[in-house]
Amino acid sequence: MKFNLADVFETVADSVPERIALSYEGRQISYAELDRLSNQVAHMLSAAGIGAHDNVSLFLKNSVEHVTSLLGLLKVRAVPVNINYRYTNSELHYIFDNSDSRAIIVELPEHQRSVAQLLPELPSVRTVFVIGELENELSDAAVDLPGDRSVDIVSFADAEQTPTVRDFEERNGEELYLLYTGGTTGYPKGVMWQHDDFFRKPLSGGNPYGDARKDLAEIATAVKDFPSIAFLLAAPLMHGAASYSLFTFFTLGGRLVIQRDFNPTAIVAEVEKEGVQIILIVGDAMGMPLVEEFERRAGEVDLSSLFSVTSGGAIWSQHVRDRFLAVKPDLVLRDNFGASESGNDGEIMMDDNGNLRVPPSDKMMVVDERHHKIEPGSGEVGYIARIGNVPLGYYKDEEKTAKTFPTLPDGTRISILGDMGTVEADGTIVFLGRGSQCINTGGEKVYAEEVEATLHAHPAVADALVVPVPDERYGQRVAAVIQVADGAVEPTLEEIQDHCRETLARYKAPRTVVFVDEVKRTPAGKADYRWAKGAAAGAAEVAGAAT
Repeated sequence: MKFNLADVFETVADSVPERIALSYEGRQISYAELDRLSNQVAHMLSAAGIGAHDNVSLFLKNSVEHVTSLLGLLKVRAVPVNINYRYTNSELHYIFDNSDSRAIIVELPEHQRSVAQLLPELPSVRTVFVIGELENELSDAAVDLPGDRSVDIVSFADAEQTPTVRDFEERNGEELYLLYTGGTTGYPKGVMWQHDDFFRKPLSGGNPYGDARKDLAEIATAVKDFPSIAFLLAAPLMHGAASYSLFTFFTLGGRLVIQRDFNPTAIVAEVEKEGVQIILIVGDAMGMPLVEEFERRAGEVDLSSLFSVTSGGAIWSQHVRDRFLAVKPDLVLRDNFGASESGNDGEIMMDDNGNLRVPPSDKMMVVDERHHKIEPGSGEVGYIARIGNVPLGYYKDEEKTAKTFPTLPDGTRISILGDMGTVEADGTIVFLGRGSQCINTGGEKVYAEEVEATLHAHPAVADALVVPVPDERYGQRVAAVIQVADGAVEPTLEEIQDHCRETLARYKAPRTVVFVDEVKRTPAGKADYRWAKGAAAGAAEVAGAAT
């Protein structure tokens, strides 16, 4: 059979209706109640004309409404589109437009104002659903559009007046889930997952601890016997790692503990209050402040329920892991290896030499440039390829789809994301890193050339390259190596950052700037990133010593 995510959730809700599904700011919501709330949201969406195959953007922070919006969209076979709320208006416009979003669900006043400013340039948007109080700027913008176009503004509270029953059309598991990722090459790309593939790969077939579930009946039986694990999502639901975890633990009948924003003090308090057993973080950006809070409150807070901390979306350092273990030696610490384009690829481990290793798996292999399998023990470096249930491709991008999701001669579909590696004799894959220029700062991916293009627009910049340098908290930070234009005054770091933040999200702005007499390039004019990394790293070390 093919699994549909809404069918899976409803199966769990019917099996363990009284079990708590969601804990949020002291509110405890059972599976039965969450299902009813999501049914109401689904009916609200239907009444506004949202149905099968309609793409709808979720411009939201973590909240109960974020979860019910996700589930409500799935129930009516619509397609959720994740929106990074840290994006600037130009970045938001690209995603809203590229995704052909027919509707937007929005909450915060500043987010409503962004939508208001963008509506004239978003011809596909027909409805905006507003959680909470409507901003005048948005209501005015909806009626002041070019031509005869209009946008309906619907209060999310209208859902409270809709039916709670399930009377939705039949689903088939071929519905789409659209997950936008910052990626490593250019603007964010929409990864098209069919529900069935999403269930089998990112959700590990509904059972990350054993064999994949065969059908809904097996899920219904298994969930009753599976203990209710309290899982705290420290990451925002807009991130792929968080959405994977959300649906995985719903499938297991677990209890999801979510918070509005990342707050280490509140998380530590929740461990004791909610009996949290597992915490999901995004690398050192969350791990560092969280372990500092653990250390500060050691002995004051009961951490006995907590048995695991898991990182997804960014690898966290051994230094931070060791500090967690110093506070609670029996913790199980995991690095989940995966991506928006591949789902959950398992656990990645660090050996004594600092090498990242993935245990042998029938779901991964390493291939050369012609997609031929590299033999174990050969020492040859190639591309790590994911096998089996991979996405259909990138939304509206056939060229990049063909490159990233090729089909082998035997008909096997694979996903090649640019991760380089070798295969040891026992089948263990040693991860060497991305071949493309991607900077992962606290779980947020930054495309170097995008920042370079922005820097080149600064009147004092003649040339620039952007590279990663190590950062104690965020794993990596963005560094720029800049050649100043003739006759121009060398700009300050703050001036460079202000310039970048006019068009880019704040986390993409360089936090280290190095000025050089000349930016080195190859004879063909290509960037010499190896040289740039050396120049930036040397300057970063000096700056670190100075502080």
